[in-house]
Amino acid sequence: MTVRLHSTLTGCAEPLHPDANGVIGIYACGPTVYSRIHIGNARPFVVFSVLKRYLERRGERCRLVINITDVNDKIYDAARAEGVPSTQLAERYARHYVEDTDMLGLGRPDAEPKVTDTMDEIVALIGSLIERGLAYPADGDVYFRVAAFPGYGRLSGRNLVDMVPGDDGDLKDDPLDFALWKGHKEGEDAWWDSPWGPGRPGWHIECSAMAERELGMGFAVHGGGIDLAFPHHENEIAQSEGAHDGVPFAHVWMHNEMLELSDSKMSKSIGNIALLADVVDRWGADTVIAYFMQSHYRSRLPFSDDRLRDAEAACDRIRNAVRALDRALGAPEADEAANDADLMKALVDARQRFHEAMDDDFGTPGAIAAVFDLVRVINQTLDRGRPASGQLREVRLELIGLLDMLGLAGLGDPVGANAPQEVLDLLAAREAARAGRDFAAADALRDQILAHGFELRDGPDGPEVYASI
Repeated sequence: MTVRLHSTLTGCAEPLHPDANGVIGIYACGPTVYSRIHIGNARPFVVFSVLKRYLERRGERCRLVINITDVNDKIYDAARAEGVPSTQLAERYARHYVEDTDMLGLGRPDAEPKVTDTMDEIVALIGSLIERGLAYPADGDVYFRVAAFPGYGRLSGRNLVDMVPGDDGDLKDDPLDFALWKGHKEGEDAWWDSPWGPGRPGWHIECSAMAERELGMGFAVHGGGIDLAFPHHENEIAQSEGAHDGVPFAHVWMHNEMLELSDSKMSKSIGNIALLADVVDRWGADTVIAYFMQSHYRSRLPFSDDRLRDAEAACDRIRNAVRALDRALGAPEADEAANDADLMKALVDARQRFHEAMDDDFGTPGAIAAVFDLVRVINQTLDRGRPASGQLREVRLELIGLLDMLGLAGLGDPVGANAPQEVLDLLAAREAARAGRDFAAADALRDQILAHGFELRDGPDGPEVYASI
């Protein structure tokens, strides 16, 4: 493998290696489901979904796991505020999360484990840590003994002297210890039995248990937002490697940066959020994905209408190049010219630069730049005339293939049912006119559709609607 990703653990670009079964395991921390997710929550979903897509398109076997946290203090609080059971609220927002991320068209992860379905593994992992002296019960709670785990802090670059104690409880032996199990408290309407009494897991132990169940120890990539590096991912390393005598939990720790509004990160607690569903409804899935892909995942990303307009313009530019290729392929053969050497050179160069960028720490901005250079040459070539059909088909196939690796293959698809209702009504009227052999009316309706910014292509399966140039 030549793919290398920056690892927060080492500070270097590290090569990806499959496990003993030849699978590249990727675990990314998913949402806590107490409300609809915002566009910032969507960044890791997009980054790791596209990473998996790219690796698979280049021939690797991957398994992507993104968990759903459905037990949490925030869930209890939100349920009390709404006057509903916490399990009901979590189920509702878990469904919304799936529906909202489905709008992106990137497919689902291979596994989406929930905390409530992983209680047996969580309890067993806590028990193992107690047996090894790395954890201790305290009046219904269980805490991890931070000082007993050598190397704690190496992911975040912190040392124990500089760390600020958490607020997990007053029964800890050391202020830096953190909760693995939280005893049931009044007002919490969901709890589970354990050897230490009724309660529910701490936040960090959940991901350790879910990742190990789905991917085993020593998988390729553990990811999430950079805000999770400490304490969440730091604690995951301590728990998982402590329970397995130092066996590496994950080889690469891949963190995406935050979205920001007015120089602050997007956050539900601050209230400066834009819901993913609303953003996709307004701008479309391709624009949202392009918005993420145009910036490196480790760069802080401003969120604004200007940024989304830039992404929309980028999508239109690519979409228009595909349409131009389609029109050229539909032109009469008599207009066909010989192969264009410059076009083929641009195709080879774009392919090479695209993969070099993606292999070098998932460099999506460089990959998109390679696509745009190819688009520019496509447009210049078609302005000169019509190259050979075989060459045009090869270029189109390659362009769509590169877009597919970025999750943007839809830029080459017909608009179809996503066209505005007035366009669909005009299309229905045109088909009725054609059925009545009123071809003059059908042509006039086609022109009206074009005036709305869409064009029709009549194929063997009927007409298809495309966004026009």
